[in-house]
Amino acid sequence: MLADLTATRERLQSGATTAPAELERCIAAAQAPANHHSFVRTTFDQARSAAAQPGQARLALAGLAVSVKDLFDIAGQTTSAGSTALADAPPAARDCVAVARLRAAGASIIGRSNMTEFACSGVGVNPHFGTPAAWDARSGALPGAPRVPGGSSSGAGVSVATGAAFIGLGSDTGGSIRIPAALNGIVGFKNTARLVPTTGAIPLSHSLDTACALTRSVRDAIVAHEVLAARHVARSQAPLSEYRLALVSTWFLDDMDATVARAFERSIATLRQAGARIAHIAPPAMQAAPAYGFPAPEGYAWHRALLQRTGARYDPRVRARIEKGASMMAWEYIELLQARQHWIERMHAELRDYDALLSPTVPIVAPAIADVAPADGLDAAQDAARDAEFLRVNSLLLRNTSIINLLDGCALSLPCHQPGELPVGLMVWHGALKDDQVLNAALQIEQALQKEARNNT
Repeated sequence: MLADLTATRERLQSGATTAPAELERCIAAAQAPANHHSFVRTTFDQARSAAAQPGQARLALAGLAVSVKDLFDIAGQTTSAGSTALADAPPAARDCVAVARLRAAGASIIGRSNMTEFACSGVGVNPHFGTPAAWDARSGALPGAPRVPGGSSSGAGVSVATGAAFIGLGSDTGGSIRIPAALNGIVGFKNTARLVPTTGAIPLSHSLDTACALTRSVRDAIVAHEVLAARHVARSQAPLSEYRLALVSTWFLDDMDATVARAFERSIATLRQAGARIAHIAPPAMQAAPAYGFPAPEGYAWHRALLQRTGARYDPRVRARIEKGASMMAWEYIELLQARQHWIERMHAELRDYDALLSPTVPIVAPAIADVAPADGLDAAQDAARDAEFLRVNSLLLRNTSIINLLDGCALSLPCHQPGELPVGLMVWHGALKDDQVLNAALQIEQALQKEARNNT
């Protein structure tokens, strides 16, 4: 199993290793076949210079490798958001806030990670720059045909899972951090959106966009969040038995495939055996498809002029989703805002007695890339069938995670599968500004699941 940032930082401080040595290991991983298509641009020499700076070991990120999703501005580089439509855009004049904070904390930025074009799906395929294959951080390559990495932070997830980066900076509008975490066997924390500025990132939905990170452990997720949010997480030593947890018996548990159902049910049983008190609740449903109503009109507002200039360069699937926003009337958008706020208030009333909620991060394991990615040489019927499968998979992958964005909440996905199983994520979540509760609960949950896994090996 890969060492996490926290353990590596301890080795740095003891003199057992150095930041440049650790960086070279990450560069080797980034150049390995497992990271084919994970990066749209690498910056190895700049990362080497950063890792060699004196005093790095005393900083939170200690000169260790970080990947940056191709959605965030890096000074002197063009931000393409996984698209060729922005190929002629000028380079960024300055680092975005999130990148600047990572650098100040000692990050060595190894490269720009690949992503779904303009962050417009949870599947992770990209016809312009290729699609990285999912990778299990626990056991390595997944069996069979290459599988989708999850999106939209696809390259970020694979870079962390393969050992190319300790932290993958990404974004989460409907699940774009937690879906890759689930499908690659790593940790992804979506903080309350307002806690980390998104200034300097290409938007998808200003109502839902969240700047956050993928890591190899929950304790690393806390480190990354503290850097990105410029705040300290209030740590708790309370045991798992003191947390009031709940399962949502609607929405989240529908349509699970056999692997996810087995891993989820086993995990809940393990937590109960470890002393967790877990109730069942059925909160109010949202009439509209969760979170989908906002990206279309808000995204179209940003893309409208670019579509007029270079719309032919867009992936047709992405363009079709964005252009749906042109047809929404102002009164419909206002009603959507009002309905969301009313639903959030009702949800908070239902959740207030609990410290955290539990659900599968996504209800399915990663499907094969070949089943959903666009391909040349297909006839009309084959192309239509593949598009239909893409839409089905995309909807399932986004269903659970997007509810948290709609709630303006926070959530963490951590791996709950065992050796021999495809990666599965367990999602720990709650409403707005419950980040510290979720992180502390997730630490205890991670320890319980890891202890059970050790006992079974």
